[in-house]
Amino acid sequence: MRILFIGDIFGKPGREVARRAIPALIERESLDFVIANVENSASGFGVTGDIADTILGYGVDAMTTGNHVWDKKEVLDYIPRQPKLLRPANFPAGVPGRGSYVGRTRSGEPIGVINVMGRIFMQPLDDPFAIVLKEIEAMRAKARVILVDFHAEATSEKVAMGWHLDGRVTAVVGTHTHVPTADARVLPGGTAYISDVGMTGPRGGVIGVRKEQAIASLRTHMSTRFETSDEDPWLNAVAITCSPQPRRAHAIEQVLLPAAQA
Repeated sequence: MRILFIGDIFGKPGREVARRAIPALIERESLDFVIANVENSASGFGVTGDIADTILGYGVDAMTTGNHVWDKKEVLDYIPRQPKLLRPANFPAGVPGRGSYVGRTRSGEPIGVINVMGRIFMQPLDDPFAIVLKEIEAMRAKARVILVDFHAEATSEKVAMGWHLDGRVTAVVGTHTHVPTADARVLPGGTAYISDVGMTGPRGGVIGVRKEQAIASLRTHMSTRFETSDEDPWLNAVAITCSPQPRRAHAIEQVLLPAAQA
């Protein structure tokens, strides 16, 4: 089985490069299931139901999010109705939506997706290390393949989660920083890992926004209205080859495509 995980889709430039790249990648890479983090897909902040439906139409099978999931209030009505759109499982009880999903590959095989969020330099949510184990246990009997999107800021927290889940899940992929890391590997217990997949969006900005606005904000410490950059959009993703053994991976490869090659 081959899984593609797409890093944070940022605004219209990210959606456009995803639209162009995903169908071709599904065919070229013989992909069985596609997951995308979509928490920045609506103008760089949040996601709407219309945009989520559009991204599903590109060939995406499940969508994860993170700290920006509630930025567009219309998602509050959409997320309880769409099981393919996840929010971090460690939000407090009673929050709309769900943190895990069991989907089906193109051949009908079940695959589990779990979304959790870190706490270092982030919102003080429930313990992701404990919550993720409960989510894994709940789907162990349902899915041979389980992928975890750990949406977190601190590299140390992400690496710790990788080791925490090594041998328990097929893959742990980090999101949130929008910058791809160079540590993709299969850990000794058989779990594919990367600290951050990166961003599907405008590399010519500062993690997605216009560079002039980001520089002004950092230099003056004054409130600045951020707009999505449209310079140099890229697709950042990882392709994971699963092992026949439950919750094990053979390989993880980075997929870094400029828009011109998508």
